[in-house]
Amino acid sequence: MDWICLVINTTYITLDGYVEIRRYKYLYFLIVFTVFILILLCNCTIIFIIVVQKSLHEPMYIFIAALLTNSVMFSMAVYPKLLVDILSKRQIITYYACFFQHGVYYSLGASEFLLLTAMSFDRYVSICKPLQYQSLMSKRRVTVMLMLSWLWPLFQLTVAISGKVIINQRPCSFSLEGIFCDSALQKLLCIKLEELAVLDMIILFNITVLPSLFILFTYIRILKISYRSSKEVRSKAAQTCLPHMLVLVNFSCLGSFEIIIGFFWSEYPKTLHLTVILQIIIYQPLFNPIIYGLKMKEISKHVKMLIRGR
Repeated sequence: MDWICLVINTTYITLDGYVEIRRYKYLYFLIVFTVFILILLCNCTIIFIIVVQKSLHEPMYIFIAALLTNSVMFSMAVYPKLLVDILSKRQIITYYACFFQHGVYYSLGASEFLLLTAMSFDRYVSICKPLQYQSLMSKRRVTVMLMLSWLWPLFQLTVAISGKVIINQRPCSFSLEGIFCDSALQKLLCIKLEELAVLDMIILFNITVLPSLFILFTYIRILKISYRSSKEVRSKAAQTCLPHMLVLVNFSCLGSFEIIIGFFWSEYPKTLHLTVILQIIIYQPLFNPIIYGLKMKEISKHVKMLIRGR
């Protein structure tokens, strides 16, 4: 099997719109490295707290730990290569490594959406069917939901990527306009929109549309039950659902932009695509642990204890 190298074109990453990244590569490296360490520190701290504290061994916190694990895996797939590229005179990646990075990026993104769906179901059962919570959210069911959240997107995207590799044995271009292999890969393969439509739309429907409808249903039910219930129930719903809803809205907005730009690449300026990508790789992995660390009462309590050294 031949190894084909693709050139990653990062020259459009500019400072004040004019200065190329190469002129300030050490400054960029320091900034990106700091962000990478911060992402790992924030996410791993919350994961560590959930794993160590037995009081947090509940479905809601297990799903949070899985969500933050996705952020860690995603960052590990993107940042090391990005840091090497910043210091390199010529940014290259092999053809199949690009496919691998592309697959990791989208499978973890889809997995995050399914984990948010599992969280909404957990909150729905907890608030709307409290007497059935133990039976509906058993350890076995939680394990199955976790496995499906990781394996189902991976399976679908593996099929999709395999199809693209078979159809396009060689790229029609060797210059990747981006900082890593995301939707830019489709442009490299010169895949037309109609060629992507059927399979990609099926995958998009399975891992975004159906979960979105289910999430919408659960939160509407939660709002109705909470409105009719006591102040204590409303308070519980607000404390546990608000962080999930903030993370969901944030992720949905960024994900929607990325999907739209991926389908209609040529109609959007590079600057817009770069802005969305930077928010996905920087803002999103930091947003989740901060929101859960500050807004989830039990997690926040243990974070403060950890900082104080107790």
